[in-house]
Amino acid sequence: MGFSRNAERVFLYLCVFLAVISPCFCSKLYVVYMGSRGSDGPDEILRQNHQILTTLHRGSEDQAKASHVYSYRHGFRGFAAKLNEEQASEVAEMPGVVSVFPNTRRSLHTTHSWDFMGLVGEETMEIPGFSTKNQVNIIVGFIDTGIWPESPSFSDEGMPPIPAGWKGYCQTGEAFNSSTCNRKVIGARYYLNGYQAEEELEKVVSFRSARDSVGHGSHTASTAAGRYVSNMNYHGLASGGARGGAPMARIAVYKTCWRSACYDVDLLAAFDDATRDRVHIISLSLGADSPQTDYFSDAISIGSFHAVSRGIPVVASVGNAGSPGSATNLAPWIITVAASSTDRDFTSDIVLGNGAHFSGESLSLSKMNAAASIIPASEAYAGYFTPYQSSYCLESSLNITKAKDKVLVCRHTGSSTESKLAKGAEVKKAGAVGMILIDEVDRDVAIPFVIPAAIVGIQTGYKILSYINTTRFCSLLDACMMLLDFTSSFSPTYLCKQTSYINHSLCQDCFRNPSCSSSCAFFFKGSECINS
Repeated sequence: MGFSRNAERVFLYLCVFLAVISPCFCSKLYVVYMGSRGSDGPDEILRQNHQILTTLHRGSEDQAKASHVYSYRHGFRGFAAKLNEEQASEVAEMPGVVSVFPNTRRSLHTTHSWDFMGLVGEETMEIPGFSTKNQVNIIVGFIDTGIWPESPSFSDEGMPPIPAGWKGYCQTGEAFNSSTCNRKVIGARYYLNGYQAEEELEKVVSFRSARDSVGHGSHTASTAAGRYVSNMNYHGLASGGARGGAPMARIAVYKTCWRSACYDVDLLAAFDDATRDRVHIISLSLGADSPQTDYFSDAISIGSFHAVSRGIPVVASVGNAGSPGSATNLAPWIITVAASSTDRDFTSDIVLGNGAHFSGESLSLSKMNAAASIIPASEAYAGYFTPYQSSYCLESSLNITKAKDKVLVCRHTGSSTESKLAKGAEVKKAGAVGMILIDEVDRDVAIPFVIPAAIVGIQTGYKILSYINTTRFCSLLDACMMLLDFTSSFSPTYLCKQTSYINHSLCQDCFRNPSCSSSCAFFFKGSECINS
């Protein structure tokens, strides 16, 4: 009995001791931002960074080197390192340190468009009154998920030699070597250290190189600077030519985003390298999950500030959240751009058993050959899932017996295209023959579902749910494209209405790009496709 009490006492002391010392030994990745580069050269900045880290590690050079992840020494000054809370607080008080903040997660935001905007021609894209003959000397740096270089959008046919001022290079990696670049895609780098510090390596289901396996980077690069591609379509939909806004401009790739996220320390490294490489414009379609609260602890605000201060304009997306005050990338030195719609729509007809017709958004290429029973997905709940959870068609949430041969009405919140695709796959796996997805956020974005499906807004969704209470039959027809009578592009509700939480009096223009349901390059064996 006495031994047991002593063991309990020792265990209690040990727990208290570990609780006290744990903040000192648990390290995580931080950005130490030190402002402008000043007159010191890159090598001197690197030396000073290591000196600071050696001081933080009480003179241990080995620990200093082990903690170091990146040094920022071209466009601005600073470094990324693994520090504990005590070390982070200590370095924040050192002379010359502007801010210290943790490695924060960022999310991706996502050519007929150019005709719709009044731009004409194929390669030259002449705008009346303005010359674009200098496109071949313009280098656009894309901070994104990489690129699929074999796409016709990135052909270098007929392009002159690479501009003499270019200082970048083509980094080799998985399925990507130095010869993968060409006179169109003139540079490529990738950054993984920040992601590896925060995510399990098993989740990096992507090429460990600048090659794109997500599609987002190829989408944005081709939208802005893709070559003219004739006779492209998505399985017969949207036939015609596709091109970027500046099809003869050069592309430099900075892959910082992987399948699930991008992280601050990698983004800052990309900004730093893009400045050294001498790009002329930086483009990024990603941002924080919530509005920035402080420019000095926001990687995109910091990286873009120093790029702009060196004459490199930075263009960034405003975000897709949709709620008032949710806009991101609103630092006054950034050109903030929102998506908007064009004059076409990809629709799929929904025919209910009482003869009522509704139109939904879809790029599904299949249709139902016969009417089927329709039920809310909440009625097909499985296992430990509640009806509410199953109504969102989450993974493994659907009962196969209840869902088989039915059309399921699922719900969706947020703006992730990937999760919508996953819902369609889950419904198909459960044996259902179709899906209606109720979603008011992305009403005007079509998705290439693997099952007959359509996206509807909340009001249409309620009408369909109301119908289900009486008669339960419907059918879904295949997708088609229709041209709408718009006199100008319109912005979906999630766009330019938001203000900045940092400065409510800040007045900043919000540009719009007609990019919803646009034709673009993707990554499937270099083919062209529709991607939104």
